Amino acid sequence: MSEKGKKPRILFLFSDTGGGHRSASEAIIEALESEYPDHFEWEMVDIFKDYAPLPLNRMPDWYPYMVMAPNLWGASFKMTDGRVRARAITTTMWPVAARTARAIINNHPSDLVVSVHPLAVTWILRALGHSRPPFVTVVTDMVTTHSFWYDNRSDVILVPTQKAKNKAIHNGIDPERVKVVGQPIARKYCAPLGDKAALREKLGWPKDKLMVLAIGGGDGMGPLGQTARAISDSGLDLGLSIVAGRNERLKKSLESARWKIPTFIYGFTKELPDFMRAADVLVTKAGPGTIAEAMNAQLPIIMYARLPGQEDGNVTYTVEEGAGVWAPTPKLVVSTLEKWVRDPSSRQPYVEACKRVAMPNSSIEIAHEIGKRLGLE
Repeated sequence: MSEKGKKPRILFLFSDTGGGHRSASEAIIEALESEYPDHFEWEMVDIFKDYAPLPLNRMPDWYPYMVMAPNLWGASFKMTDGRVRARAITTTMWPVAARTARAIINNHPSDLVVSVHPLAVTWILRALGHSRPPFVTVVTDMVTTHSFWYDNRSDVILVPTQKAKNKAIHNGIDPERVKVVGQPIARKYCAPLGDKAALREKLGWPKDKLMVLAIGGGDGMGPLGQTARAISDSGLDLGLSIVAGRNERLKKSLESARWKIPTFIYGFTKELPDFMRAADVLVTKAGPGTIAEAMNAQLPIIMYARLPGQEDGNVTYTVEEGAGVWAPTPKLVVSTLEKWVRDPSSRQPYVEACKRVAMPNSSIEIAHEIGKRLGLE
């Protein structure tokens, strides 16, 4: 606990290496500020960019290129996963990681630490030692979670799904330390659905067509362009909105293309919550945050790509819950859309499934878990 009269300070450890770690941190901070206004201070630290030695401090910049070799990424994930292997790696690498972990702790004194990155768990806990502030792990991978996330020294481990909790228990974590709270997402994705026609009018989208929203995460990853062109060439009576994210090359390519259906192209945008509420179908890479956001918007999901390893379970979970379809080729994406255009009622079960599995209060629940440990409740 902080000194008397001082606001408690929360340290968030993240890195921009996929998995929505930054957006998860921001969503939790937003919820904390809503629940405990002016009762705490916070700081976000990128464990790689801010502290890792060369060349590891370039990891956030390299990540979009690293995942362009998905099979190699998946093999790496599986080779390092597992309780015994993860423990062996963290133990062996401690002499290298110790200086970075201790520098983070020494330079950012705090009254509570929140890790939203798997590599900011065991090494940071070891650097903190026995006389340490509370430590909260927020797992941002939805289902296929790496063993690096799990350490029994965490005061609580907050996970998105029951399958993630099962993985934690399989890794030797005390079940009492693990709570299923859902995926932390920003409040704007959890707002009431509103008037779809009014949203479309504001966005300039057609009101009389089934609207497809196609995205590839913040970096416009996966075969997004190829999939979008197949949708346009399908001959279906659709409207299409494409979000290229920070991928400027993709955005320029899309803008120079000839489209056969009403098509709207965007770069990185803060209007995505409205896009989801205005659309009828989401075509996306199987990222955990995007799936959770779509479920909250009751937006049926067609997943065209996934990152082997950490996103495999996202696909299985979404399909098993009935909230979406796995369609890993443009032809299969078009086939699914054709079915939903031909028989609009066939899309409704997916809408209902999204509504059933959505967890719109996830960030608030996480905020309360943190608040309890800071004595704010």
